[in-house]
Amino acid sequence: MQQRLQIVREYISHSLDASPPGIIRVVSACAGDGRDLLGTLANHPRAKDVHARLVEINPQLVERGRATIESLGLEQQIEFINGDATISSNYVGAVPADIVIVCGIFGNLADEAELNRLLGNLSFLSKQGAFVIWTRGHSNGIAYSETVRRLLRESGFEEVNFKLTTTADMGVGLHRYLGENLPAPKEQQLFVFSGIANKAR
Repeated sequence: MQQRLQIVREYISHSLDASPPGIIRVVSACAGDGRDLLGTLANHPRAKDVHARLVEINPQLVERGRATIESLGLEQQIEFINGDATISSNYVGAVPADIVIVCGIFGNLADEAELNRLLGNLSFLSKQGAFVIWTRGHSNGIAYSETVRRLLRESGFEEVNFKLTTTADMGVGLHRYLGENLPAPKEQQLFVFSGIANKAR
């Protein structure tokens, strides 16, 4: 998990570096305590350009993340919402974003149809050219991340980078959205976070 975090931060840093001058809008779904984004901003020269919204349902994690935001002096730029990351209304006003972080989510979707549903709704969260950072675990010898990479290609995303952890049990991807932004979500619930990936591929 530590190496996964390291790669995610590397991709966030790359995305910040590659963003044009001015405000960089970031959204993070199922953000945890925000350590991936906030840990990157702690030492990044473009931290003051970032305007972000993090969405997490666990109040303890949200409080921890808000404390980190305060310690970084970024309270005016970064908001941490204690709410359901699957609901589109929690992103209104913060999207379309330049960087979309959907880490720790794909392995908690019930099946490939639910994964496709979320990927389709990324066009609401992402502006054209946005970077999307994601993770997907492997188990029982199955490289589930290969399915994610294929579906992203089919959904209008260009792969920028992809790495496996040294243990080869986790894939971390960086893609760029080539399609058009949807001004309104296709549906109110962007995906269902089941926590049970019994059929996910």
